[in-house]
Amino acid sequence: MRLLFITSNRLGDAVLSTAVLRHYIQTFPGIRITVACGPVAAPIFKAVPNLDGIIEMPKQKRGGHWWKLWKSVVLNWWDVIVDLRGSATAYVLPGTRRVVLKGNDDSLHRLEQLGALMKVSPPPLPKIWIDQESRDRADTLLGNVKGSLLIVGPTSNWVGKTWHKERFIETIATLTGKGAVLEDAHVLVVGAPNERDMAEEVIKSVPEERRSEIFGTESLLTVMACLERADLYLGNDSGLMHMAAASGCPTLGLFGPSRDEHYRPFAKWGRAIRTDWSYDKIIANRTSRFSQENLMETLPVEKVVKAATELVTEHRLAGKNND
Repeated sequence: MRLLFITSNRLGDAVLSTAVLRHYIQTFPGIRITVACGPVAAPIFKAVPNLDGIIEMPKQKRGGHWWKLWKSVVLNWWDVIVDLRGSATAYVLPGTRRVVLKGNDDSLHRLEQLGALMKVSPPPLPKIWIDQESRDRADTLLGNVKGSLLIVGPTSNWVGKTWHKERFIETIATLTGKGAVLEDAHVLVVGAPNERDMAEEVIKSVPEERRSEIFGTESLLTVMACLERADLYLGNDSGLMHMAAASGCPTLGLFGPSRDEHYRPFAKWGRAIRTDWSYDKIIANRTSRFSQENLMETLPVEKVVKAATELVTEHRLAGKNND
């Protein structure tokens, strides 16, 4: 049985889409899988079971990326074609069954929408498969970490939803201070390769012996293996936030000018905390739709520290009760 899986260019949406892959892998053991996605998202699929290949689809003029995909797969017969980008491609390829996502349902979280597409409720949770090489690399990177591990994602692809660096610095200091829930924790700061400069002040705020960083210097699967070990992930609404939630670690996503009802970290230990202002109020009061202003002003440090402390404490208590 063969599956062609067409998914997002964007990392966050691609992470959520792994719930669909999980469903097919669990439902049809041994299914052979070909993934088509954008270059940014491609690395998270490298350890998918029974993977025949990944077709990267960098965007091209006049839809050239779709033509490239068609030429790559048209000579194969597909038992299932899943197209989560709502293109016409699924209908012009040879196959038995086609599952196509047509637009967004704004009454549902994006993962619940994928569940509805598969007719599965509740939806399966996202899963990123990790190879042994990536786990070994995480062992090397975190081998000297003796106590708690706090992973922080202080950047995003849009300044509007990027919480102030000064507030990240204060929050990290408070959560890792004497008597705090993550006292003396090692802090791993993560982000995209082009975001390191944005995070430099946050990185340098942590004593050198208690900090490390990954900004494109390691594979996304190695980042995922690190996330599995974290006592807390704290970060803006981003693809890394969704990776953290998929890892199973306590994940606190920070929201303002994006809708937490659609993109909150969807996991047992995933939580969203948003600005005191609603999404609608933020959008109504921004300077313009093209502004480069920070729109996270009404999310205070105290609110984030309280939510983070409660999440870590709850997770630890649950772990003790399961011992």
